[in-house]
Amino acid sequence: MVPPLISLEEHFLFSTDSSFEAKFSEQLKHLPGLASRLRLGDLRLQDMDAGRISIQVISHVPGTLSTSQCRAANDQLATAVTQNKSRFAGFAVLPMKEPGAAANELIRCVRELGFVGALIDNHVDGRYYDGKEYHPVFQAAQDLDVPIYLHPTWPSEDMAPQYSGNFSDGAAASLGASGFGWHSETALHVLRLFAAGVFDKFPRVKIVVGHFGEMLPFMLQRVCDLSVRWGKFERQFKQIWDENIWITTSGVWSIDPMACILRNTNIERILYSVDYPFATNEKGLSWMEELERSGLVGKDDLERIAFKNAESLLKLKVTETAF
Repeated sequence: MVPPLISLEEHFLFSTDSSFEAKFSEQLKHLPGLASRLRLGDLRLQDMDAGRISIQVISHVPGTLSTSQCRAANDQLATAVTQNKSRFAGFAVLPMKEPGAAANELIRCVRELGFVGALIDNHVDGRYYDGKEYHPVFQAAQDLDVPIYLHPTWPSEDMAPQYSGNFSDGAAASLGASGFGWHSETALHVLRLFAAGVFDKFPRVKIVVGHFGEMLPFMLQRVCDLSVRWGKFERQFKQIWDENIWITTSGVWSIDPMACILRNTNIERILYSVDYPFATNEKGLSWMEELERSGLVGKDDLERIAFKNAESLLKLKVTETAF
C-alpha cells in the first residue's frame, strides 16, 4: 500500500482576471474545472483525499506579481493554512522584479506566517537570478534554512520567437510552456546559478526543481564532464547536485525516467509531487502504485520519496489521516 503522501508543487490563484485567462488558455481548454480547483477550499481537500495526500504544500501559479500583490497572496494563503494546519503548508510567492523586496517578503513569510520556503518563477521578463542583485534572496533562504523551488514560467517576449514556427499557435504555446520550454529553461537556470558561483557563495542554499529534475538527470554526466571548463569552483556540479538540489516527480507519470534518476540521484533528494490542479492527484497516486509494483524501490525508499524526504527538508510532520 502506498505510504502517506506530501506534495510540493501544488498551486492556487490569488485573483482571476483577463491576463489569467490569456496565459492559461490551453490549460483551461483541456482541463475541465481548472479555475475552481485553483481556489483554496473544500474541493481541494476532497481532491487531496482522493489522491491520498496527507499534506499539500501550496504555492501561487506562475506569473509576475507586484510586491503588494505578493503580500496579499501570501496573506490569503496563510489564512487557508491556519484553517487547515494538519493538511496545508505554504510556499511564498516573491516579487522577483525587486530582489530586496523579495528577500524581505521571504523573511516575513517564514518568520511571521510560518511558511516552509518559497516557489518562484524561473525568470522575470527573461531575467534570470544569477546576478549579484539576487544575492539577498539566496542569503535569506540560506539563513532561514528553507528551500527555494525554481518553477517554470512562460517565455518572455524576446524568448517567444524561438518557440514559434510552421505550426499552430497551440503548438507554439505548448512548446514554449509545459510541452518543452518550461523544462529546458529551468534546467538552464540551474546551470547558470552554478556557472555564476551562486552555490559557492551560498553553500547551504537549497534549490528544488520539479518535473523529474527538469531534464537535468538525463544530461547529468555530460554536464559534469563539460562544466569543468566553466571556471574555477569550490565544488563541481555533481557535488552541487548531491548537496544543494532536490527534485520532484511533479506531472511526469512514467516509470522509465525514474530508473535513470535512481541511478544518479541520491534517494534522499527525490520528492513526490503532483502539479495540482494541472495534473490530478489520482494520476499521481496511480503512478506511485506503479512505482511500488515496479520493484525499483523497496518499502523504505518508497516512504522516503512519498513523504519522509519532504518532512526532513520542510520540517513538516505527517499525522494519521483517514481517507
